[in-house]
Amino acid sequence: MTGEIPAAVAEEQPAPLMRADGVLRAAGLTVALLATVVTAFLELELSALRFGAFAAMLDGDSPYTGSGAPLPIVVPLAIGANLAIAWFAVTTTGRRWAAGPPWALWTLLMLTAAGTRTTEGDYLVGGTNWVALVMILAGSLTFAVYVYRLILAPLSRDSAPLSKDSELSGSV
Repeated sequence: MTGEIPAAVAEEQPAPLMRADGVLRAAGLTVALLATVVTAFLELELSALRFGAFAAMLDGDSPYTGSGAPLPIVVPLAIGANLAIAWFAVTTTGRRWAAGPPWALWTLLMLTAAGTRTTEGDYLVGGTNWVALVMILAGSLTFAVYVYRLILAPLSRDSAPLSKDSELSGSV
């Protein structure tokens, strides 16, 4: 015996440990979904910034009253935040599918914002706001590329299904 735990013994976990593991996974996914909502609203707010916003803030006005060219700072922010959220969801849950719910929620929030009219009849994300449109594309593609790379990555040795020979020998 080389100090390895037999497969039958390794699969048995006490019930409190299994429950705690499930609670931690659910908490991880919940935190990832909350972070998705917070960053999505922050990204939507920042998509309207313009280069003249700094001068407007120095004058004591709202940063959204500035003029000039759009400030595309939200595009790298969306890419970084979505990559971090996808990584966090997968890492805390230990499941590859965990990147899906934040991706779906983020995309749903963005598409809802792009298709919602205000009481004045304006869209929240207008068709002329190229920064917001690029942000929606780049943010969703970030999730897509992360999930694609997860699909291409080989399964870890721990999650591989047992073969008939490994069950008989007691090793994984």
